Amino acid sequence: MVQQVTPETTIEVIYPESDGQPMADNTEQFAWIVKIKENLEILFPLPEDVFIAGDLFWYPVKGNPNIKQAPDTLVVFGRPKGKRGSYLQWNEDNIPPQVVFEILSPGNTLKEMTKKLQFYQRYGVEEYYIYDPDKNDLNGLLRSEDSFEVIEEMNGWVSPRLGIRFQLTSDTLEIFSPSGQKFLTTVEIDQLREQERQRAEQERQRAEQERQRAEQECQRAEQECQRAEQECQRAEQECQAKEAALQELEKERDRYQELLAKLQEQGIDTDNL
Repeated sequence: MVQQVTPETTIEVIYPESDGQPMADNTEQFAWIVKIKENLEILFPLPEDVFIAGDLFWYPVKGNPNIKQAPDTLVVFGRPKGKRGSYLQWNEDNIPPQVVFEILSPGNTLKEMTKKLQFYQRYGVEEYYIYDPDKNDLNGLLRSEDSFEVIEEMNGWVSPRLGIRFQLTSDTLEIFSPSGQKFLTTVEIDQLREQERQRAEQERQRAEQERQRAEQECQRAEQECQRAEQECQRAEQECQAKEAALQELEKERDRYQELLAKLQEQGIDTDNL
């Protein structure tokens, strides 16, 4: 709860941060609120001047805590991220949320939604999206000067501020980021992360197997090189041995010729030797 004392009257003004009501009337409504809010957080992680919140009281008028709404999801461009108990517009450079989302539940009344529409129109919302998961019905309104105009065709509509695309299938709403990534639930994101982890582990194992195979091929090639080198050395040794044998044979032939010459000098007939 925020308390504020006005300097003119010194009357304490209290801006409640909760009305004691649950964030959503049912599990499906809550799941959609979380899905949209968290995927928008993922979509805008780096810009420090994009504030996104869910079920946060927005007070547009200083000094009047009765004028308030708590959109299921709100997006404010031009305001820093960070913790807030409520969105006090006069403390936020007087910048109103530009985009709001409402997820309908069976408990929402026509009167309630009409009051929200009038509030968002009066206090500066640029884009207002209402989704009814039970009926799979999506409606959107876009600011034109001081009032809202109905977006006639929401199937395939791209938000001017967010850049996200809405696609209605036969049984549900699908939302896509500007890069084409579909908005996922936290469970789906975790499953996708696990699939990526398993894929990365498989790639790591495949790379390790390729490394081992390459290492084995390298070792095999090295062994072949060593074997070839040994064969070359053996051939060289055989060649040297043959050359030595030829030299020894040449010496024996020379000695034999010398012996014949000496015998001939002594008058010995060598023809019959």
